[in-house]
This record gives sequence, structure tokens and C-alpha cells, in this order.
Amino acid sequence: MKKIMMCLMLMVSVFVSSFGADKSLEQVKEKGYFIVGLDATFAPMGYRDEKGEIVGLDIDLAKEVARRIGVEARFKPCEWDAIIFDLRSKNIDMVWNGMTITPAREKQVAFTKPYLSDNQIIFTRKGEPQAKVQDLAGKVVGVQLGSSGAQSVEDNPIRSEIKELKKYATNVEALMDLEAGRLDAVVMDEISGKYYNAKKSTLNYSVETLAEESYGVALRKQDKALVEEINKQLDAMKADGTFEQIKAKWLGK
Repeated sequence: MKKIMMCLMLMVSVFVSSFGADKSLEQVKEKGYFIVGLDATFAPMGYRDEKGEIVGLDIDLAKEVARRIGVEARFKPCEWDAIIFDLRSKNIDMVWNGMTITPAREKQVAFTKPYLSDNQIIFTRKGEPQAKVQDLAGKVVGVQLGSSGAQSVEDNPIRSEIKELKKYATNVEALMDLEAGRLDAVVMDEISGKYYNAKKSTLNYSVETLAEESYGVALRKQDKALVEEINKQLDAMKADGTFEQIKAKWLGK
């Protein structure tokens, strides 16, 4: 009788295990593609060029990982403030768009290993002094809604001294208001802000950071197999030099 019970328990265990197995990678391969969600204004990570095509550092990385897996990378612009909702609702398969790894986000999604480092810094108009964190007191400051830049300001003691914190759908909108004089400063990613400024030369920026951060690809917590595969392919790209080639293309050496 004991042997029969043990056999039954083993069969149930195998059934439950197979039923709950993670098939995220298998499903992507069956579909032949994965969908990347992004803020399509976040240059140079992912944005629309003059022809309206979505390009960028993260776009090239995602395409190369997809090629190595044997599938296609498709891209879907989303509202940044709701992008984790889109991921968890399965409207997209991942967020690959300079997303900062934070404890709050790690409660909601699974991140790959960090693949790039960045800082949150202060941008002001050209001709004005380089702002330090203490200089934000009494000023009107712009940030992107739902961004790590917004969080870095909220977490800083200077927040109580800021005259007004205005939140925008995109960093580009905030920077345009800064150029127009409707803001005194914008806090955002150093990589993206400097890339924007390299094209327009209208900004000055601080050498003091509000926060140091690392970028990761965000996926659903249950999609462990797909997370592991992306980690594997990124490691291989770093080992063979492909990662550095793509990075140099967009950020220089």
C-alpha cells in the first residue's frame, strides 16, 4: 500500500511540475518573435529617427539577441508611466529601453543582469552655471513621470525645498520646456540628456549626480527561461566584442 501511495505522489509531483514549467523561451521560439516595449523618444536607447523608424542602442542589442535566439525583435511604443502594466498584462514581452533597476521595480518584474551604467544629473540652459543639487532649492524642476529621475528627486532631501516638481510624459517634453524657460532645471539620465544636447547644444549639465544606476531588461517574474536566455546571449555578445561595437556606435568610445 505504501508503494502504491508513493507512486501516486510521484506521479502527481511530476504532473504538477510539468504543468507549472516555464515555457517562456519555448513560446517565443514558437511565435518566432518577441515584443519589446519602449518609450520611443528616449534617445539614444530607443527612439524614432528622421524617417520615423525606431532605432537606438537598445534596439540594436535587442535585434542581435533575437537573431542569436533565432527569432525577430518587434518594437511597441508605450507610455513610460504604464509600461510595467503593459508588461504584466502581456501586451509586450519585455521592456528594453534604458530601464533602471530599482527595488520598487524588482517587486513587480524580473530583471536581467545589469548591462549598462548611468547617472541621474541636472540639466540647465546653456550659459547658466552648472547646477548642484542644493541649487534646486526654490526652482521649478522637470522630470519624466514614472522615471528613475523623478524617483531620485523624490528621495533626495532637496525635494522639500523645490518650488515645483513638474512631471512630463517624456524627457524630451521636459527639455523643450527647459529651453523655452518654463523650467529652471531637468533631472534625467546622463546618457540620454547628453545625447540630446550633442544634437542641439542648448544645455548645460552638472558634474554632481543625484543617483547612480544600472540598466536591465525587464520581463515578467514567471518568465525565468527567457531571462536566462537573454543573460546568456548578452554575456556571449560581451565576450565576442559585439556588445562593445554596438555601444561604441551610439555612445562613442
